[in-house]
Amino acid sequence: MFAIFRTAGKQFRAEKGKTLRLPRLTAEAGAKLTFDEVLLSSDGETIRAGTPLVKGASVTAEVVGEGKEPKIYVFKFKRRKNYRRKTGHRQHFTEVRITDLKLG
Repeated sequence: MFAIFRTAGKQFRAEKGKTLRLPRLTAEAGAKLTFDEVLLSSDGETIRAGTPLVKGASVTAEVVGEGKEPKIYVFKFKRRKNYRRKTGHRQHFTEVRITDLKLG
C-alpha cells in the first residue's frame, strides 16, 4: 500500500510508517500535516492514477524534526584566467513520518 504525492514541486513515495525528508516546511515538531495532491495510489492489487490528482486521496504525516543536508560544494573556474570561486550550500529539510494513507 503506497501513494505518490507532490509537495514543494517534488514527488515523494509514501508508505505507512516510512520517514521522509521533505524540503523545509513551516511546521513545528509534532504537528500533523495533510498532503492532498496525490498523483497515484495503490493498495497492492489495484493502481489508481489521477488525471492529474486522485479524487478523495490524501497522505497524513507527523513532523519529526528539521535539519540540514550534507554540504554540497560548488566550484567555478575559467581556465587560464586565474578565476576560481568555491562556495558551499546546505539544503534545509523537514523530516516527517507517514501515519496514514487515504487512497480515495
